[in-house]
Amino acid sequence: MQKLIIGCGYVGLSVAQKWLEQGHTVSALTRSETHATEFTKLGITPVMGDITRPDSLKGLPESETVLYAVGFDRSAEKSRREIYVEGLNHALSEIKQRTQKIIYLSSTSVYGQSAGEWVDETSNCEPERENGQICLEAEQLFEQHGLLSKREQRGTATAVIFRLAGIYGPGRLLARMQQIKAGEPLSGSPDAWLNLIHVTDIVNTILKCDTNIHLESHYLVSDSRPITRQEYYETLAELIKAPLPQFAAETPEQPAVKSQRMHSTERAAGLNKRCCNKRLREELGVELVYPTIQEGLPQAVENT
Repeated sequence: MQKLIIGCGYVGLSVAQKWLEQGHTVSALTRSETHATEFTKLGITPVMGDITRPDSLKGLPESETVLYAVGFDRSAEKSRREIYVEGLNHALSEIKQRTQKIIYLSSTSVYGQSAGEWVDETSNCEPERENGQICLEAEQLFEQHGLLSKREQRGTATAVIFRLAGIYGPGRLLARMQQIKAGEPLSGSPDAWLNLIHVTDIVNTILKCDTNIHLESHYLVSDSRPITRQEYYETLAELIKAPLPQFAAETPEQPAVKSQRMHSTERAAGLNKRCCNKRLREELGVELVYPTIQEGLPQAVENT
């Protein structure tokens, strides 16, 4: 079977390797000649193009499944809206008639709850931060393109949206590990909640959805136990044999400065939300390899 990955980065590359092991043909969109060479060496067919340039997407191949996993690349000198919304709109216009299923990686930032509330797929999405607003705007494109409302219509592509918690895994902890080892104070409230998901469990969820099973339109992809930032960083410090982390005291801000920060890409004030993965586990039937950081963090640290 033919598979296409748009955004073949940390998650996408892991999925590509699994698909290749299963005997599928895998293509990946890239605007980088260097990445194209690397993909070819791995057995992935590179397709040169850029989601912000719609004319460059005409050569995207017909594929049974498309994984759309585009992240924000500051080196591209494009805004978040240009990449997440306009780029996605360009891609959907090209691929929706040439595929059966689109798996789209979104973010739990679409939820605006910030007082420690539990959220799931039925919770209101009213994000206060700009990045959450843009992610939600991107999700809404699937409805506009008719990819969610016509899920039972034969011959029409269907889409499933994964709202991913914070991704961790091998190679994704280095900056924080260095910060803790150096004894640098951590910003933010130690009592705020973190929602995390190991990259292995994301990959397994994608592979599960790429089978002939009934799918809901949205899944919240998070592990089974939200934790406070203090517990997370203390656990990480213990694993790397570093001193217990210290959190920097927040300084008072002028109202105008605070208002600007609340609507930027920085974390809004508050305790964040707690994500419930019941639909993922009980309805989709995903058995997490790393249901909490107690299982996942040692593996990630060991392989970083």
